[in-house]
Amino acid sequence: MRPLVRGILKGSLQQIRHVAAVRPAAARALVAEVYGQARREFGVLAPPLALHSPAPEALAASWTLLRETLLAEGRLGRAAKEAIATGVSRANDCPYCVEVHQATFETLPDADTEAHRPLADWARASATGGSAPVGAVEAPEAYGVAVTFHYLNRMVRLFLPDSPVPGAAPRAGRGPVLRMVARAMRPDPGTTVRPGDSLALLPAAPLPADLAWAEGAPHVAGALARAVAAVEARAQRWIPAPVRDLVRAELAVHDGVNPGPSRVWLDVALEGLPHEQRPVARLALLIALAPYQTTDTDIERFRAVHGGDRELVELASWAALTAAVRIGARFPAPVRPAPHAG
Repeated sequence: MRPLVRGILKGSLQQIRHVAAVRPAAARALVAEVYGQARREFGVLAPPLALHSPAPEALAASWTLLRETLLAEGRLGRAAKEAIATGVSRANDCPYCVEVHQATFETLPDADTEAHRPLADWARASATGGSAPVGAVEAPEAYGVAVTFHYLNRMVRLFLPDSPVPGAAPRAGRGPVLRMVARAMRPDPGTTVRPGDSLALLPAAPLPADLAWAEGAPHVAGALARAVAAVEARAQRWIPAPVRDLVRAELAVHDGVNPGPSRVWLDVALEGLPHEQRPVARLALLIALAPYQTTDTDIERFRAVHGGDRELVELASWAALTAAVRIGARFPAPVRPAPHAG
């Protein structure tokens, strides 16, 4: 089954929009390392990962986040993590991710829709904060999955279609195909997805103070710290400081609240910027706050200023991760029970 699914997904790399993914045969250095680890430990090279490949640091950051929060063995079971991933994806209106992670949830032996409903409901409301319905020991992993999918949903909305199944596929066949793909998303035989094994892909970095809740799970804390630092370092090289400041300011103003169906908020936000910085700022703001409002014209305006695939992926990755971290900053620190006096 695995070779068949890999063949299906190899073709699905052509679904990636706006950029050309690095083909596995052409992967070198960091891209090759990530591709190899993903194939061994995730079973497939999925398009949501491959779309990052024009920007190697963003690719490593996305894989490290996905692996250490969703895939690595830890305190929280995989079904619980998939329930969170599906719930966040529903909240962000990311049908591609909903289909994949709902199908994956349904293939897991410990999946129980009713038992996992509180987690799924929390995930759907996670953009506004609130404690996850898990214990203090499991909370860092639950929060880490939520941050990862608030990030990935924004990337997928921009670069992928609404479904991983080709549109020409018969409706009756979509479910079986998705479940087949989900069952293939497993490590190679004899491979254990040990916590922390992907961290060496990126340099060590301090954990942002707003994400201190992750300290109880060192692999989650390490993934967040290294991914944020790597993506931010690339952004500082070429994204103008006023653009970065504006995105952070607008995230603070909206504070998890949807800016609305119109783009009036966007025009107001851009008023104080020089005209030459507006194409970059416009796209970054849309990805961070309202990815559903992004149009091909917004991409074209950005491309007129920065024509490379690397720049497009780096801008999207920075905006998406900045938004996800802002959401993660609203999660309360896990409360551990006081030790009994002895």
